[in-house]
Amino acid sequence: MVPARLKLIELRRECDEELMERCAAGSHEAFQCLVERYRGRLINVVGRFINDRDRAEDIVQEVFLRVYRNRQRYERKGKFSTWIFTIAVNLAKNEIRRKVRRRGEISLEGLEEAAGPTTATADKSPGAEENLGREQLREMVAEAIERLPVRYREAVVLRDIEGLAYEEIASVLRIPGGTVRSRINRGRLMIKDFLTPFLSRESL
Repeated sequence: MVPARLKLIELRRECDEELMERCAAGSHEAFQCLVERYRGRLINVVGRFINDRDRAEDIVQEVFLRVYRNRQRYERKGKFSTWIFTIAVNLAKNEIRRKVRRRGEISLEGLEEAAGPTTATADKSPGAEENLGREQLREMVAEAIERLPVRYREAVVLRDIEGLAYEEIASVLRIPGGTVRSRINRGRLMIKDFLTPFLSRESL
C-alpha cells in the first residue's frame, strides 16, 4: 500500500479533472487535494464579492460540500475550475440578495445602481502620491473593487485577480463573451477613476 503522504504528493501532480474523477470513485485524498488547491482562491473571490471574510469562509465550505455531494454526478465535459467557480459565484450572489432583502431594499439591481464608486477627497499637496506605500496602494485598490457594482466586481475579480479566461468567465456568469469584456473594461475604468485623485496619471 502506498503511504498516505506519498499518495498525496502524487495526487497533487494530477489535473483538477483527474482529481475530481478520483473523488467520484471514492478517493478522499483526491478531494483533499482539490480543497487545498481551491480553498484560498475561492475565499478570496467570495470575500471580495460580499465584503465579509468570515462569511466567505462559511460560503466556501458550502461550495465544497456541494462539490462532494455531487461528486458521482460529475462529468468531465468542461473545466473543473469553471464548475466550482460557478457554484461559488452563485452562492455569493445568493448571500448578497439575502442581505438586500434583510435590509429592506427593493432589489439587487437597485442596489447595484446605487452602489457605484463615490468620489473621495484627494490630497493635492506636493508629493502626496509619493507617500503612498505599496500596502496603502493595495488597500486602495481593494477598496475600489469593493465599491464596484456587483456585475462589474464579479467580472473584474474573476479576470484580474483569479486570472480566468474570458470564455471561463462567460460560462461562470452565464453571459455572452462580449458582455464579459464590456463589464471588465467598465470595472477597470471605475477603479481607475477612484484611484486617479490619489495617484498621478503617469503612475496609472
